[in-house]
Amino acid sequence: EAVRRVLLLGEGNFSFAASLCGAAGTHVVATCYESEEEVSGRGRAAESIRRLRERGAEVVFSVDCTKLKDYFLSEKREFDCIYFNFPHCGRKAGVVKNRELLAHFFHSSAEVLTEEGEVHVALCNGQGGTPADQPRREWHNSWQIVAVAAGAGFILSNVHAFKAETIHGYKCTGYRSQDKPFCVEGALNHIFTRSMPLPYFKPMICKIELESQKVSFQVPQVLVDKIDRDFLELNSNHPVRTVKEKLTAELSQAFPLQNIDYCLSLLHQGHLNGVCHSNIFWIILNPEETPSTEEMSNGLANAVLFSHVDFCRDTDKNGWVNVQEGCHISKQYYLRPSLLPYAQAIIQRGAFLPGTLHVLSGPVFRKCLITPYSMPVFHEMLFVCAVNRGTEKSFIQMLVNNIKTSIHSLHQTVSGFKLNINLQEEASFETTELNDFAAFESQLSRIQYFICMEIDASGSCEKGSCVGIIRTAHYELVSSELVVVFASLNLDLLAMLICGIPDWRMLWTSDTRFLRQFPRGKLRLFKSFSLYPPSYVHDVSFWIPDGEQFDEVAFHTIARRVSGEMVVSIQLIDCFQQSETGRKSLCYRLTFQSCDKALSRQEVAEMQLLFRKEINRCLRVTLR
Repeated sequence: EAVRRVLLLGEGNFSFAASLCGAAGTHVVATCYESEEEVSGRGRAAESIRRLRERGAEVVFSVDCTKLKDYFLSEKREFDCIYFNFPHCGRKAGVVKNRELLAHFFHSSAEVLTEEGEVHVALCNGQGGTPADQPRREWHNSWQIVAVAAGAGFILSNVHAFKAETIHGYKCTGYRSQDKPFCVEGALNHIFTRSMPLPYFKPMICKIELESQKVSFQVPQVLVDKIDRDFLELNSNHPVRTVKEKLTAELSQAFPLQNIDYCLSLLHQGHLNGVCHSNIFWIILNPEETPSTEEMSNGLANAVLFSHVDFCRDTDKNGWVNVQEGCHISKQYYLRPSLLPYAQAIIQRGAFLPGTLHVLSGPVFRKCLITPYSMPVFHEMLFVCAVNRGTEKSFIQMLVNNIKTSIHSLHQTVSGFKLNINLQEEASFETTELNDFAAFESQLSRIQYFICMEIDASGSCEKGSCVGIIRTAHYELVSSELVVVFASLNLDLLAMLICGIPDWRMLWTSDTRFLRQFPRGKLRLFKSFSLYPPSYVHDVSFWIPDGEQFDEVAFHTIARRVSGEMVVSIQLIDCFQQSETGRKSLCYRLTFQSCDKALSRQEVAEMQLLFRKEINRCLRVTLR
């Protein structure tokens, strides 16, 4: 079994190191900043050093924590855990000096830490500047440890009380073992782990065959890491798949059920009546877009081959799919924003059985504003059933009751919080109350009911989130005696609410610590592995081009693209119009924050600069 190598820095009297030494399977390397002569004369230090050496530990003196790789041979340079208790520059060094010390320490630690290793930093109460500090200092007066660590690629994965009294033989000393010790009452141990690096996405090309021609299209940059993730595949243990499987199993007990498992097209062509163009990811198919062999071999572009791609084309006023012969490849297509056209195509072909619940599922793509629950891509689950005219209301109630039962049983295995699911008539909803999912659905066609979900967490009920919609349609081509019921669920939103996942971006993380929390077929209450991530605020103000309507969705989409989804909030904070010229100026506040990765102030500054350039180029605004 591998030996766990532990490095301790800044030891005063070596009593902490001595308390750790001797644990099975652990090799301790204890260091201090001073020379052996300076340390040996201190009370208890010589005894601790002797105990350490007797138990096989290494004791190293005059070690600078900001240059760790200089003190160890390359084969002995990797440590599984690094401890630094109560770092301090000494004397009356202010918070800025101590932040600089921590910044250099974290960069140095990154050079000697294993990939799965941990860095433990104990600080006095209030120094860290996180919500775990009680009382919490003002941010500018703290050491800002999470932001400082992010600069070296670390995230805060745990924080707990530093209980000196439970550490056998430990006696805290002051800076360089001065007589006045650090105050350890209320002290906190901060545990950092390595973050996944910020993504750099190469252009992704999707190659397809259309009308006997090989064509390709470039995937919109904001979707490059989401277009081909296969969350719903058989071998997936993603919570979105688990929610889908549990719903399917529950509903199959109440209805004859048929999964539509053939490949559904990623692309539509034509115009969706009533849908705002700004909410659509438009695609241009062009043979010339295929990357050259040289680009591919140099790694400048990724390529994904989608086989069995079948295209849905223009829909007429009744929503039927019209297949047009001899269409030109140069026409514009768009990534599917809904599975509804496929359901309508099934009805048109007559490929359904009345009374059978047909189930379609897959990712859909919609441009939207930036909020924690607004997703440019999510997994839709669409139920379609034809029932006898006059029975649709009772069928809808039975369907919703079964969906409720399934979600309740899922939630009970995860959390003790109270869950409320209710069916609300469309007339009872104000347009301003709709979340982005429901608002877009209302553009597609008339909605009869919204399926809303509320979670009562410790007495405070979160405002209901719309997780599904129900609509009905009368199709004379099918039968005048039949009414078709469509029920659409947002599986991603359901998974978030059931598992307590606060940010939709976490569903798409490539960090294995997310999926490790969800064994196949089981849901758990999500525990964040990146605590108190730092946030950074930047403002941008600009003049809108004369006579043009400002496209706010496009503005948000550019922010998503240039930041790699690191913008969590965009707020309009000022709007000004010149009385003389009529020119209009807007000022927005952007908040940058990652839910799963280390994000540094410098990286955000670069994103903001790029954002300014891109809104000037794409939206033709004049920056102020």
